[in-house]
Amino acid sequence: MSEEFEPRIIAFLCRWCGYAGADMAGTSRLKYPPTIVPIRVPCTGRIEMEQVLKALKRSDGVLIAGCHTPGDCHYVRGNFQCFKRIALLKKLLRQMGINPSRIRLEWISATEGRKFARVVREFTEELKELGPLRRVE
Repeated sequence: MSEEFEPRIIAFLCRWCGYAGADMAGTSRLKYPPTIVPIRVPCTGRIEMEQVLKALKRSDGVLIAGCHTPGDCHYVRGNFQCFKRIALLKKLLRQMGINPSRIRLEWISATEGRKFARVVREFTEELKELGPLRRVE
């Protein structure tokens, strides 16, 4: 794939952990590609599959970052709900002929700025290998 391709990633970030982890990466001046468009959400459990599909129409991949570990959610079961929805959505994407690895779910705590930066770098490289998402209208 052309080295000039820079993927666009829409990132749904949990207000309590994922977004705070991104903030930590920024305040720590950690380097990662400017490929993400961050969207702060109250909880990953509030993200509907339809929102992720709409995000894929406008990007090459979707990153979802939630509370540090499943079960350790500020809203108790939110990250479990997200995990189940994303597993189902990946099956749907496979049936639609879209590589399910265009969606990445990560558990990132507020103190894990380094992990956030690493995940963005890795996901950007994975999407570069996959190339631009061919839109099906």
